[in-house]
Order: sequence, then structure tokens, then C-alpha cells
Amino acid sequence: MKGLSNFSGLGYTRYIILNGKNCFVGLSDCWEHSTGNRHNRSKTGGIHIAKLSGKNEVMGCSMTTVENLVSRYREPLENAPLDLAAEWKKDHPEKKMVGCYPVYTPVELIHAAGMLPVGVIGAGNRLEIAHADSRFQSFICSIVKSTLELGLTEKLKFLDGIVFHSICDPARNLGSVFKRNFPDLMVEYIHFPQNMTSPHTVDYLISEYKRLGASYEKLSGKKITDDALIKSIALYNEQRRLIRELYAIRRETPQNLSTVECYVLTRIGTLLPPEEHIAILREALPELRRRNEKPKDRIRVVLEGSFCEQPPIELLEGLEAAGCYILDDDFLIGWRWFPEDISTDGDPMRNIAAAYIDGSVYSGVKHDTREPKSKHLIDKFKDTGADAVLILAAKFCEPALFDYALYKRALEREGIPHLCLEFEEKMWIFDKARTEVETFVESMLFD
Repeated sequence: MKGLSNFSGLGYTRYIILNGKNCFVGLSDCWEHSTGNRHNRSKTGGIHIAKLSGKNEVMGCSMTTVENLVSRYREPLENAPLDLAAEWKKDHPEKKMVGCYPVYTPVELIHAAGMLPVGVIGAGNRLEIAHADSRFQSFICSIVKSTLELGLTEKLKFLDGIVFHSICDPARNLGSVFKRNFPDLMVEYIHFPQNMTSPHTVDYLISEYKRLGASYEKLSGKKITDDALIKSIALYNEQRRLIRELYAIRRETPQNLSTVECYVLTRIGTLLPPEEHIAILREALPELRRRNEKPKDRIRVVLEGSFCEQPPIELLEGLEAAGCYILDDDFLIGWRWFPEDISTDGDPMRNIAAAYIDGSVYSGVKHDTREPKSKHLIDKFKDTGADAVLILAAKFCEPALFDYALYKRALEREGIPHLCLEFEEKMWIFDKARTEVETFVESMLFD
């Protein structure tokens, strides 16, 4: 090992691993270690780069499959997530791509039309908002501004289309802004049902999906057949099933799978073809099942409120380092929308619509009055055996903050400890959040 450079933060050290020819090999987060020579250092984007031997090792330890996967994808997700999809498009110029703004999109329709659905889920915390700030009010959430910034700076040029839906007023307006400002991009908008109790709701949603499908047939030049749609449903069923396995490992043995690892392994599925993501998960899951780490003295929490705008990865790392095992969350929930497989028997369009109405998760952006959302959160708390609830809501996110008013009353009525934090996608200082969590954890551990 020729040299090892690091930067410290949140109690850990990150190492960039290069081989003897200065080619990137991997990235690893390790606890601070005082040995080893600290030379050959150059600073790039806040991360020190060191020249190491050709072996994929850190402090003499070979990196595992999961560590390699997280190392490979974490930095792109932090810097410019959509670059992963843009690079894939360069290698497959014949393939059309449709961006999917949070929260949920019926990706099977896009895939059955021969195109690739891509999650447009913000731009991380390293994109400077230089143009979009002047287009929106100051009280609009970060993800709306960063998505427009991506468009205005031509970072969405690789997309052939993009689809929005009615999660909130800013998102609804963003669809209109895109349609007006990017005439070469097919902009679609899904009108999800607002009345789940009507006997006509499924038929209404089928008609909406057929309208959307007709647009995608026109964009791709390929008809969406029942056979193609059934195959797409089966493919995404498999992807969601493997993600459920990933989450089951974290829920049952959180010491064996960190929140960051789980998040990275899930997030890349929004940017790559489902076939590739399925292969990655099939490679990672057996190793995760074999892990046998010793549990740490932490409280077990379920996290709610981050269904649209995504918190920075460093913040997730800080929450765990402050003393929390996060057993479950609603990150990227639109790509995990169905807790059970969608049926592949019968009419596939009806199956997708019926699954949305009766077989999908609860969410702050799904207008379902049949049961209170607070009941589902309390059920999740009890089912996971958690000690507390952590509300992590994006700043200015109306659905999440409105929900918190209902959650707070229900949690207090049940005597469930909880902490509410706000974040922004573009935040890069996490000391305040970590201090609040540490104080909350200590109040529970030492009460």
C-alpha cells in the first residue's frame, strides 16, 4: 500500500482507492485509523485521493461485493445521479428514455413501449442552483428547483420524455413549466384518482393509463401489446421483490446492512435497466445474508417523510452514526410502491390500475381516505419492533409537513417517542441534525 488519504466527517473516514496507474478502483468508508503513510495526496471535490497498490484493499482488508458495489455507485449518486443514466444512453443511443418525477409512475407502461424509465429524483447536494431560483418562489422545495436547474443547464438532454403527477402544487406547476420551456421533450402528466371509494375509480385509472400509453407508443414507435406489458410487469415484480428482500434484511438484522448501503443499492435501480439492477441485487443479497456483525448500542427507528425529495447520503450516514438503526423508511417509495406482486393473469392494464387502488403502499401523496395514514405508520412501528419514529421531512414539503400534524397527534396518543427533522436536498452541513438525533437517542438510552 503506497499511501492512504482520507477526510473525516460524522466519525468515519472515506478512502478513495486507486491502483498504481491512478485508475479508480473503489471507495470505502472506514473508521479513523492512525497508521499508514499519508502522502501522494490531491484534493478533488472535498475527497483526498491516494495512490494505492493494484489490490482492492483498505488497511489490508479486501473489499467485499457489496462494498465494491456501494463504492462504485455512491460517488456518482452524490455528485450527479443522472450521469449514470446519461452514460448508459451514450452506449445505447437507439434506446429512448423517459424521466419519472417522484413519487410513483407506472414504469411498466414505459418499459412495454420499448423505452427505459429513469428516476428524475433531484440532483444531489452538489448542483449549484444558478437559474431556477429566479423562476420559483423562495418557499418552494429544493427538488422542484434542482429539477428545473437540470433542464435549464441541459443536463436532461439525454431524455426523450418526462412525466409528472399531482403530488403537490409545485410539482403540478413544474410539469407546465417543462412543457412550456422544453418543446423537444415529451412532457406528460398523470391525473391519479382523488376518490378511492368510487366504484368507477379503476376504470378511470385504466383510461388514464391508456391515454398515457398512447403517447408513449407515439414516442417510441412501438405498440404496447398485452404480452409486452405482462413481461414488463413480471420484470418489475422481480425487481421489487428483491428490494423487499433487501429491506427485510435491514429490518431484521440492521447491523448487517447500513442505511447507506441499502439506499445506494435501491437508488441505482431508478437509473439503470431493471435487468441490470436485478443482476446487481442477486449478486449482493447472498453476501448480505451471510454477514454476522455484532449489534451496536443503538435505538431502532422507522423513518417517515422522505417520499419525494431525497436526503443527502451524508445525512443518512450521520443519523446512524448518531445512534439509530433505521429499520424501515419511505425513501424512493415510488419504486417500491407495491408490497405484493402485481398479477400477470388477465388484463394487464386493469391489473396495474387495480394494484394502485388496492395493492399499493400508503403515502402522503396518495389520496386515500379509507384509512388514516397515521394508522399505517403506527402499524409499521409495531410490526418492526421499533423504539421510536423519526420524521425526516423536506423543507417546504407541504404533503410531508401536513402529514406530520396528523402523525404527531397519533404518536403522542399512542405514547410513541418521535423526533421531527427537516432537511434540504442541497444541504451540506449536518452538525445540527446529528446533535438533535444524538440528544434524542441519549434521552431514550439513559432515561
